[in-house]
Amino acid sequence: MSVDSGQLPEGRPFDPYGAHRDDPYTFLAGLGETEPVFYAPLLNAWCVTRREDMVAVLRDDRNFSARDHNPRSSVELPEDVSRMLRTWRGAGALAVGSLDPPEHTRIREVLNVGFTPARVRAFEPTVREIAARLAGQAADSAEFDFITAFAVPYALEVICRRLGIPDEYLDRLRTWSEQRIELMMLQSYTDPDRLREFARGLMEFGAFARALARERLASPRDDLVSELLHEGKGGRTLTVDEVAVQIPTLIFAGHMTCAEALGTIFFQQLRSPGGWAEVVDGTIAPRDLVEEGLRFDSPLAGMYRTALHDVEVGGVRLAAGSRLLLLYGAAGRDSRVHACPAGFGPSGDSSSHLAFGHGIHFCLGAGFARMELEVAIEEIAARIPDLTLVPGQQPPHRPVFPLRALSELPVRQLAPAEIR
Repeated sequence: MSVDSGQLPEGRPFDPYGAHRDDPYTFLAGLGETEPVFYAPLLNAWCVTRREDMVAVLRDDRNFSARDHNPRSSVELPEDVSRMLRTWRGAGALAVGSLDPPEHTRIREVLNVGFTPARVRAFEPTVREIAARLAGQAADSAEFDFITAFAVPYALEVICRRLGIPDEYLDRLRTWSEQRIELMMLQSYTDPDRLREFARGLMEFGAFARALARERLASPRDDLVSELLHEGKGGRTLTVDEVAVQIPTLIFAGHMTCAEALGTIFFQQLRSPGGWAEVVDGTIAPRDLVEEGLRFDSPLAGMYRTALHDVEVGGVRLAAGSRLLLLYGAAGRDSRVHACPAGFGPSGDSSSHLAFGHGIHFCLGAGFARMELEVAIEEIAARIPDLTLVPGQQPPHRPVFPLRALSELPVRQLAPAEIR
């Protein structure tokens, strides 16, 4: 099939913000065999559903650019809001996920220093302390929302502690992150004054990041921001402006995707026949549960790429400038790779997922995230062994595609009379 940008097909009605928000997989599975690359008019993008095709794109940075990898708002924003959205990080500044080689290579090499296996091991006791404290607090309630009581505060505190950000900023950072989501993923009209409030929040976020970087340049501490400014790799470090650009992304990606993954992992295991007891008694290892949760419903459903030249993907010829959406979540359900793609079953054979991406943009904090997720499972298993779902509720997902975020997850502790 050959397509040029002036002759887009009618496409398929893929709507991850609405009709397919809670379950995109049933729709995608129906197309996987017959139309693995299809055009979605709502997203103005070519959706790629097969793992092998995604890997080929992610390995080919000469034909595909990551520069425009974020979702786009489908609403025309006021001019002043658009200007603030373009400049809140700094004029022309881009986070590492939006860079192509060779600039990406230079920035990435320094960022990797903060997430080496040795650094991850050294930070694990801090992560465990945070998880134990929050799990203990949640255990004081017979019933609670797992997302707001544990997943979000845990993930946010962990990444901020690694960056060296005081706890007093946690609430503001959560607000700024939510404002960023709203502006990037806006799909319907919102009061312009509200949009301006969000945009001003992002401007404050950028100013906060620059102030933090300047402070750590002058007075380094034992944290990631200081490492990027003073240690680097082979004597190479980042400038204050370069570090400041990365800080919001490290905060955003470091806590949003972790919290979302925890929501999925706990929801799926709690609703499985063996329930939480299989984790508590060791039948299911935390590492296996993490990998299966990431495969079954990736916290990042996909990522965009732009074709730099006329290319072929999955047998479809696409014109230069075409926008592709690599559906990482669909890769986890690819029947060519997984024997039971639609079944949730931690077994130690789930690590071929693309939840952390692939190629040069593979998540630099993947090892850190895996440790963080495993520690959370271990600490909750130790402190809340009788966890179960509140019956009769099907938690919906937030309309924040390509993130896969449960809006809530009501859980409770079994009463003594219910424990066998």
